[in-house]
Amino acid sequence: MKRFSRIFFYLRNQKDRIIGYLVFNVLSIVFSLVSLTMLAPFLNLLFNKEKPLTVRPPLEWNSEGILAQLKYGLSYLIIHYGYPRALIAICITIILSILLKNLFLYLGVRMLIPLRNRIMTRFREDLYDKILALPVSYFTEQRKGDMMSRMSNDINEIEWSIIGALEGLIKDPLNIIIVLGMLIFLSPLLSLVMLVLLPLAGFVLGRVSKSLKRESGKAQEQQGLLLSILDETLGGLRVVKAFNAEKLMRDRFVGTNNLLNKLRIQMAFKRDLASPMSEFLGVMIFCCILLIGGYMVFAHKGGLTSEAFITYLVVFSQIIQPAKSLSQAFYNMRRGAAAIDRVEEVLTAPLMVSEVANPRYLQNFDNRIELKNVSFKYNDVTILDNISLTIEKGKTIALVGSSGAGKSTLADLVPRFHDVSSGELLIDGINIKEYSLLSLRDQMGIVTQEPILFNDSIAANIALGNPVANIAEIEQAARIANAHEFIMKKEENYQTNIGDRGSKLSGGERQRLTIARAVLKNPPILILDEATSSLDTESERLVQDAINKMMENRTSIVIAHRLSTIRHADEIIVLQKGKIVERGTHDTLIAQNGFYKKLVDMQEVK
Repeated sequence: MKRFSRIFFYLRNQKDRIIGYLVFNVLSIVFSLVSLTMLAPFLNLLFNKEKPLTVRPPLEWNSEGILAQLKYGLSYLIIHYGYPRALIAICITIILSILLKNLFLYLGVRMLIPLRNRIMTRFREDLYDKILALPVSYFTEQRKGDMMSRMSNDINEIEWSIIGALEGLIKDPLNIIIVLGMLIFLSPLLSLVMLVLLPLAGFVLGRVSKSLKRESGKAQEQQGLLLSILDETLGGLRVVKAFNAEKLMRDRFVGTNNLLNKLRIQMAFKRDLASPMSEFLGVMIFCCILLIGGYMVFAHKGGLTSEAFITYLVVFSQIIQPAKSLSQAFYNMRRGAAAIDRVEEVLTAPLMVSEVANPRYLQNFDNRIELKNVSFKYNDVTILDNISLTIEKGKTIALVGSSGAGKSTLADLVPRFHDVSSGELLIDGINIKEYSLLSLRDQMGIVTQEPILFNDSIAANIALGNPVANIAEIEQAARIANAHEFIMKKEENYQTNIGDRGSKLSGGERQRLTIARAVLKNPPILILDEATSSLDTESERLVQDAINKMMENRTSIVIAHRLSTIRHADEIIVLQKGKIVERGTHDTLIAQNGFYKKLVDMQEVK
């Protein structure tokens, strides 16, 4: 039950509803038993023409004594009102009992539904909050489709397999306990036989359900892989078609889909085996009780009368359905355990970037950013090695180097997308780990090489970092980013929806929107992963002009791919294999005739 601890944690504030659910279910079970226990004595009086009791028997707290009191009450009805009216009274009593039983059953469900949905709402919220809190590096090793599968399919599996089973795990054991208590009251000796047989049946069912969790885990993994393939296909459809890779992608999809189908069939076979098997075992136990109980009545042993035995059988029949439901609930929980393990894997993932207990608030950036002997390792691989660097306020620092040199990693350390493995990163003389993440990132604007936009209006995308901005401020930011002109040509201007990832816009238009977004935020520190490297000449000119406007009077860290764009940087940092191999202005580095000069020569040759 340890893996379900989070569900129990969510239930801690729902005690009133849980108690209400228990009370209503107890009342429902009691009224169900009232209607059943009246049948045997009355039918015996009515159809066996047994002489009605005229003298009230002494009250005894055992099965015979209670049945005798019930028989006397029925006899009173027959003597004073006759058999037909007594039958009508019994029918009305049974109808009222069943009505009250179902009323309390419904009220119990009314208590459970908000509780159940609240648990799932908390599950989704906590999972989404954790996704937002996890470092960027966590998702480099995760398939996006698999993460989506955990949020959708695994959460749904938890809802239907585990939360759905909670109802049975509360109601069915309660039903079984009350019915067992009634059976023990009617005949302790016969109930002893039943209590020996029931665990044997439970052991058989448990053996069958044991492999469900393993198969369910495999099925959830394949579901995640299926979504990943679909996501890759949709994202790279042009490439798939251009390289005639439709068959390759289809084979991957069909292979995964067929394996998922096979696993689900196996799971369904075992899951659906629970109900018929539990019913068969229940009937076997019923027949054993029928044989043993019948012998006790015939031989007048164990103090069991024919009326008590008939009542015993009728009441025992009420234990079969809850037992079936309970076994089904255990099967479902076995299946859902794999889903909850996958969700818990994300929820319990360590936060590599976390805040101190009482963080400082970075109100303004006043002086400098300093890296002192900074190293960064990921999975025991050194990405940055002993980097020391000072970036004065208002200066532009360019990071250049071959692919994999550590440029993006170095830039990502400043907004704390990662934390340094050793050394210190300071802003205005204070380690950035002492600042709150919110205030730290509030001082920064980031423009990435690949424009990252959302399926919303143009205005909403520009205002992402400043949601309280008015339309005049949004327009001003768009003008600085050379975006206002093309926006006004759109059908709905700033309210135009740009589609998934900005698919309705050209590359240059998308990039100018990301620049407008950074301009509107108006941060003192800019991190630019050169935004012009994949654009055509005209778009590059417009975007570069917008970037130059944006960088005025700001501290900028530029990851340079086209070296021609950083000639006027205050300092150029040349990285190679995670180390600074050269540093200086463009002219100084050219004069050194080193690695930077080789990079410039290679681009000029191109």
